[in-house]
Amino acid sequence: MKVLLIEDEPGLVSVIVRGLSDSGIEVSAATDGITGLEMVIKHQFDLVILDLMLPGMSGIQVCREIRKINDSIAVLMLTALSSTENIITGLDSGADDYLVKPFKFAELEARIRTLIRRSKGSSIPKNTIRIADLEVDILSRTAQRNQVPIQLTATEYRLLEYFVQHQNRVLSRIQILENVWDIDFNMGTNVVDVYVNYLRKKVDQGQSSKLIHTVFGMGYMFKEEAKV
Repeated sequence: MKVLLIEDEPGLVSVIVRGLSDSGIEVSAATDGITGLEMVIKHQFDLVILDLMLPGMSGIQVCREIRKINDSIAVLMLTALSSTENIITGLDSGADDYLVKPFKFAELEARIRTLIRRSKGSSIPKNTIRIADLEVDILSRTAQRNQVPIQLTATEYRLLEYFVQHQNRVLSRIQILENVWDIDFNMGTNVVDVYVNYLRKKVDQGQSSKLIHTVFGMGYMFKEEAKV
């Protein structure tokens, strides 16, 4: 496994590089955003650990540029800013997961293993999933309703894909966190509710029938409304 760490705090760089190296992971490091992006372009990595606040180019900018050239590499964003807004900004830039500083090294290792397992173990599903007048193309990662394209961020798309692949089932917030964000504990934020609201505005708003339904006290269900 090859990991690129883009982080400007020398002490944290030393701890992460030493810890991952001891675990048998090949680690390269960059201390600014521009250098880190150049390394992604020139070399092959399985995962990028990316600090949010970097000299030269911010982590958000770096992540967006990475996604323009490589949609498969896993990106784990490190941030000292734990508000919902900052988390959403990081995920919307294309990050697969985030970790709030300070963190325990064991948690960092667990996040890395989960992201790599997801990127390496995913199989190619059926190309198109249809429900009512909604179509989701799994290969192109696009969606349309009534043949009108829906513009989605990377995180909104992952949530929509999870919904359509588990249509007609009640999905709890914890299930959604575990499968869309690969987080196996409650983050203590309302990220799931925020993103469901974003998705509702793009998928259901202005439509004669709704596909995203709240199951009070339990979570959400993605289903076609019964015709009267």
